[in-house]
Formats: sequence, C-alpha cells, structure tokens
Amino acid sequence: MPEPAVLEPLAAEPPAAEPAAPAPPIEPPDNPDWLDDAEPGPGMPARRKRGRMIFAMVAVLVLLVSVGLVGMRQLGVFDSRKDFDSTTGGAMVLVAVPEDASLREFGRLLTDAGVVGSQRAFVDAAGNQALSAGYYELPTGISATTAVDRIAGGESRVGRVVIPEGLQLDSKTGVDGKVTPGIFQMLADATSLEADGRTYGVTVEQLQTAAAQSSAAELGVPEWATSALTKLDGDHRRIEGLIASGAWEDVDPRLDAKELLNSLITRSATRFETWGLLSANDSGLLPYDTLVVASIVEREVSQPDDYAKVARVILNRLDKGQKLEMDSTANYTAAITNIDVFGEAYTSKTEWNTYQREGLPVTPIGAVGERALAAVENPSEGNWLYFVTVDKQGTTLFAQSYERHKKNRDVACKNKFITTGCS
Repeated sequence: MPEPAVLEPLAAEPPAAEPAAPAPPIEPPDNPDWLDDAEPGPGMPARRKRGRMIFAMVAVLVLLVSVGLVGMRQLGVFDSRKDFDSTTGGAMVLVAVPEDASLREFGRLLTDAGVVGSQRAFVDAAGNQALSAGYYELPTGISATTAVDRIAGGESRVGRVVIPEGLQLDSKTGVDGKVTPGIFQMLADATSLEADGRTYGVTVEQLQTAAAQSSAAELGVPEWATSALTKLDGDHRRIEGLIASGAWEDVDPRLDAKELLNSLITRSATRFETWGLLSANDSGLLPYDTLVVASIVEREVSQPDDYAKVARVILNRLDKGQKLEMDSTANYTAAITNIDVFGEAYTSKTEWNTYQREGLPVTPIGAVGERALAAVENPSEGNWLYFVTVDKQGTTLFAQSYERHKKNRDVACKNKFITTGCS
C-alpha cells in the first residue's frame, strides 16, 4: 500500500507593507521672489508675478470703489431726503452757525436742532444762495424752503449789531424829540429771545452794571486803556469808545453781560490796532487820547474830507493850552442833545464838557470808526484853531483867527443852521 503523500504547507503571505510617510512640505527659501525664478513643477503654486498682478488689480478696484463711495457720500448721494412740510413749525430753538461753516454743515446743524428734516433737503432748497453764519432763532419742524427763506431774509437772525460811527453807550433824545438807541439798547435788542425753553440775552441795566463794576481784566480792556478806566470806577461810561463802530455779526445771546462786553471790547481792541492805533499813529498822542480825539471828530463833522482838518484844530488847541470848546462834548451828558449848545449843557461842569474844562474829555464820547481814527493818526497840516459847520449839507469852514471864525459863524446864522450867538 503506497504511503500517503505529504502535503507541503502553504507559504504564508508576506505581511502588508506599511504606508509610506507623506513627503514633508516644500518650504520656500528666504528669497521672496523664489517663484519668479523657479520652474513650475508638480504641486508648485502659480508664478508670483501673476499673483501680484491680480492682487494689485483687486486693490485698485477696492480703492476706486472706496473713493467713489466717499465721494458720493460727500455729495450727499446717500443722505436722507426727509423734509417737513410746515411753514410755521413748533418750539423755537437757537442755532449757532460758525463763520467757516459750509452749506452742508449749515444743514447738519439745522437738522441736529430739529429745524429741518434732513441735511440734503436743506442743501437742495438753498441751491446757490449765500447764507450768512451767525445766530438764528428758528422753529422746529419747518420745511427746508421755509428755513432758507427765514435765514436769507434775515427775519430769524439774532445777535447781529451794526454800530454807527459816533454812537454812544446810552440812548439819547434829540431836540426834535427823536430817541436814538444807544449801544447798550442795541445789544439788548439783538440778544433777547425765547428759545430752547429759556430766556436768552442781556438787559441795558445788566450791561450798565457790568461796565461800572467789573475789573479791567474781566471786561477785556487793553493795557493802553486800563489806567483811564480806573478813573471812573463805578460809572458805566468809563468804557465809552472801547467798543468800535461797524458790523458785529456774531454777538452771542448765550453770554451774560460781562462776557458779552469782554468779547466786544477785546475784539474792538484788535480792530483799533488793525486800524493803526499802535503802529501808524503820527498824532503825537498816546493811544487812548488818540481814541478820544477821534471820537470828537466823529461827532463834530459829517464829511469825512473834513476829519483830518478837525483833528488838526484839536491838536493845535491842545498845543496852545486853549480849551477845546466843542459842542459835541457838552452834548455828551446833556439830557437833550442840540447842535446849538446853550444853557445848562454849556455851563455844566462835567468831566466831558470842554467849554468848562481844559484838555480832553475823560473818555471818548462815542464809537470810533476807521476813517476818523486814521484822520487823527495822520492829521492835516495847518494852523487852524476854529471851525464851524454852516448848513445841513455839512459844509464846514475853518479859520486861523477868531475874527475870521466870527464871519464864518455869520454864514451859519444866515442859513439858520444855528441861532445861538447870532445877531
């Protein structure tokens, strides 16, 4: 019997190979431009130059879009166009518009105050109109067109004062019974209003008290006028002449009397100095005395061509020690002003009446303007000691001698321009 076959065992299958570890990532060299020079290969990014170009194009596109958005925003493309339709509105508010405000800024301030519905509506309604900065009393909730009309027409303007040359602090009554409001009254009228649920402004009495009792520093009085101010402590007229004539566009109704006077006196000092008071003064007088003389010139004649000659008359009299004897100084404290000075106005021994006192008045006698101040700073050459205005047109005759002056006065008498001293 054959032997059974011996079966060979099957060979075991070789063990499965372990998976190969992934290749480490290729680290770029320190040179940032390595892709610019390398040949593309498997797994290598696109060339850097192409990437830079795409990035630059995207950046430029983003920049253009950003600039466009900013520009459109500046033009008000995205602004609200809300507008109210009322012409009367509601509660009154005080809006302050600074001098350098653009029309859009103007509109923003009005929108923030609730006056108009939107900045864009106001700008559109204003069109190309030039609107003045300053203070405005306006109702809330009015249409943009109504707001523009009120502002452009001036009916809502507050805090604007135009002080005529020669105007005095106190109101004056003329021989014709007409009352000329003084600077204090004008300031009170320009600042008094009801808005924002409160009362704004100052009164004449508050201004007089502040002028009389505040220190020179509190009032903003310049150094060249401080010593003169102290001579009349307690008298509000000590600041006479320290507020210059001209337009004051932005008298702030929110200020109290002392703050308001400080603002005007400080800015007036700058105005006087701009007009040459400290730098171009050939009168031979101190700055404050120059201002006093200029105030007399303002009140004595109406024709600017005569200013420098009147200034010379005053200077000549001061040099000779002769009384000025100016009607304007006698009228300063008179109850009734009259070009024909007589009676108590003539004889009153006040600090201003140059018929009774020697030298200059203790203060200026009114607001000074640029023309009169320039005339005193640069007076005419001449030996005149007298002058008289002879008619309503303001014709003024000058003389070196008293005899000539009497003849000139006769002309005024014949024209019935004066009566005192006429035969």
